[in-house]
Amino acid sequence: MNKDSKIFVAGARGLVGSAIKRELERNGFLNLIFPTSKELDLRNFEQTKTFFNTVKPEYVFLAAAKVGGIHSNNTYPADFIFDNIQIQTNVIHHSWLSGVKRLLFLGSSCVYPRDCPQPIKEEYLLTGPLEKTNEPYAIAKITGIKMCESYNRQYKTKFLAAMPTNSYGKNDNYHPENSHVFPAFIRKTHEAKIAGASSIEHWGTGNPKREFLCSDDVASACLFLMKQPDEVLFLSEFPLYNVGLGEDLTIRELAETMKKIIEFKGKIVWNPSKPDGTMQKLLDISKIKKLGWKPKISLEDGIRIAYEDFKQLSGEHHN
Repeated sequence: MNKDSKIFVAGARGLVGSAIKRELERNGFLNLIFPTSKELDLRNFEQTKTFFNTVKPEYVFLAAAKVGGIHSNNTYPADFIFDNIQIQTNVIHHSWLSGVKRLLFLGSSCVYPRDCPQPIKEEYLLTGPLEKTNEPYAIAKITGIKMCESYNRQYKTKFLAAMPTNSYGKNDNYHPENSHVFPAFIRKTHEAKIAGASSIEHWGTGNPKREFLCSDDVASACLFLMKQPDEVLFLSEFPLYNVGLGEDLTIRELAETMKKIIEFKGKIVWNPSKPDGTMQKLLDISKIKKLGWKPKISLEDGIRIAYEDFKQLSGEHHN
């Protein structure tokens, strides 16, 4: 990729997409295209076709997706499988047709089987049943990986895929029902602090372990992969890379760390009648580390970044 290469960031308003856009700008890439979903509905075959034929991007970061936490995955399973398959099918197919030089598809750690050995290696894909609560989303993402792999095999395209762990950071979704655990905890803890509440309740036992990676680190990994030479990425098997922090902590530890940083004085109550989800999902990141990438942002620094962002988004920021 040259500094003036035409780069399409699909999903540039979202958590990871906006981080990729910032990372590209920071690195001096100036020719970026990032239409809003109102300007370009990637679920629409004809609109996507027209976009690729007219704009002719050279590189594509496919970060556009319908995403959400346990609640929204359980409530809207049809939307999750339909929207995601439409988006990625249209983008991947038209990237091939219009001669895109390289495409990076963003998946998620939920593509791996529910009861994988830990830490999870890339080759564990499709070796067992998925976590039921987000199965439609996971199946859509697996379809995207396999589509990239199939186009590489049949059409000699240069498509690759990155599987980030749970991501958080600027531009996260802090919706009370439809957000992931990290932003949901930030919102809950902040609101409890402002209200002077004596306690907050979180779902489950707090015992599952999770790995969290700041979206700025996800973006640096994506750009790092896109810059690797062909002979590194496209030698034999399909280039699928885990992107994570390489260490995890319990949900309880996450809640306590947030409580400390946000300065909430009350106590945390756990509701074990609510679901825990998978007990552990730690990614093995040795494959991308071998190429020379590693994460830079610690969890505590990351919580501070996300908390500042939340306060700005909610209009509660005072300098």
